[in-house]
Amino acid sequence: MTSDPRIRPTALPDTRARRVIEQLLDGSGVTLNGGAPQDLRIYHPGFFSRVLHQGTLGLGEAYMDGWWECERIDEMACRLLRHGLGERAHTPSERLMYRLQSGFLNLQSKARAYIVGETHYDLGNDLFERMLDPTMCYSCGYWKAADSLYEAQRAKLELACRKLELAPGMRVLDIGCGWGSFAEHAARHHGVEVTGITISREQASLAEERCSGLPVNIELMDYRDLTGRFDRIVSIGMFEHVGHRNYPTYFATVERLLKVEGLFLLHTIGSNHSEISADPWVNRYIFPNGVLPSAMHIASASEPHLLMEDWQNFGPDYDRTLMAWLANVDDHWHEIANRYSERTRRMFRYYLAVCAGAFRARHLQLWQVAFSRDRMARYDAPR
Repeated sequence: MTSDPRIRPTALPDTRARRVIEQLLDGSGVTLNGGAPQDLRIYHPGFFSRVLHQGTLGLGEAYMDGWWECERIDEMACRLLRHGLGERAHTPSERLMYRLQSGFLNLQSKARAYIVGETHYDLGNDLFERMLDPTMCYSCGYWKAADSLYEAQRAKLELACRKLELAPGMRVLDIGCGWGSFAEHAARHHGVEVTGITISREQASLAEERCSGLPVNIELMDYRDLTGRFDRIVSIGMFEHVGHRNYPTYFATVERLLKVEGLFLLHTIGSNHSEISADPWVNRYIFPNGVLPSAMHIASASEPHLLMEDWQNFGPDYDRTLMAWLANVDDHWHEIANRYSERTRRMFRYYLAVCAGAFRARHLQLWQVAFSRDRMARYDAPR
C-alpha cells in the first residue's frame, strides 16, 4: 500500500467504523480524502476499523505502514485536539491498562530507567545530528528574539545559565545532560565545572567528545545514584522520564545534592491535567514509560524540599522548535536513508508533527521552574 500523492486514495468503505470516524471528525475542520492540507487521504480500507479499535496507537501505526497520508499532520493534530478528540481518541482498554500498570508498578524504577535510552536516544547519533541544530539541544528552544533554530537553542541555554546565576568556579550538576549541550555552553561561556549524567550510551559518548578539553565530566548513570554537593543543578528535558511515583525521590535527591543558597532549574514539558496517562503510540515507539507532570505534581512534590522562586511557560515555542526539527528530517533524510527504514522515517515525521500540533493547540506546555534551597536573598528571574 502506498502513500504516494500521485496515487488516488482508496474509495471510502460503507462500514460502521467509517461512519463513526466521520462523526468524530465532524466540526473539526478535518475531512477524509479532502483537498485541504489538514485532511486525511486514506490508502487502505482497513484504516477505519484499525483506528476505531486501537485508538491513537492504531492511527500512528497506520501512518507508519503507509495506510494514510496528510500534508500537514501538525495542523490535523491541532484541529483534532482543539475539537476535543484528545482523550476520546484513547480506547477505554488503553486508559485502563496504563492506569493499572502505573498503579501497581513503578514504570520508571532504577531497573527500568535505561529502557528509554536504549529505545530512543541510542537509536543513532547520525539521525539526531541531522534532526537537531549544532548545539544538539533536544528540548524546546527560546524563540523570544530568535530567527533560527540555532539562535533559539543558544538563547535557551543562556537563559538557563542566567536563571541559575552562574559564576566562574561553581560546581554544576546537569541531570539528563543529553549530548552535552548545556554542559558545553555553561563551561565554555560561564567558567563553571559541570557533571552531566545520562542514561543513553550514545549520548554519553558524543557528549564526552563535544566537551573534550572543558571542565566537564559525563557519567552514564541514574540520578538516584548521584553523590556530592553542587552550587547549581539543572535538568532540561529529563523530568518527563521520572514518573509520578518517583517525584518525591527526585526532589529529595536535588535537595540532598544542592548546597545551601543553591539554585535549581527544572525545564520540562507539562500537562494541563493531573491524571496519570500516556499516549499509547508515543509510549511504545518514542518515550517508553514516560509521563508528563502537571503543575500540581511539581508543586506538591517539591514543596517539602525546595522553595519555588519562579515559573515561566513558553509552550508555544515548542511548536516552532518541533517544526524546525521536522524540516531538518525532511531536508536531510536522504543522507541517512540507507541506514534507516522508511517506517522509521515516517515514525519520526509523525512524532514531530503530532507533538507540534499538541503544543499549538495548547494541549501541552513547556515550563522552566526555578527553585532555591535556604536562600535569603531576593530572586529576580530573567526573561
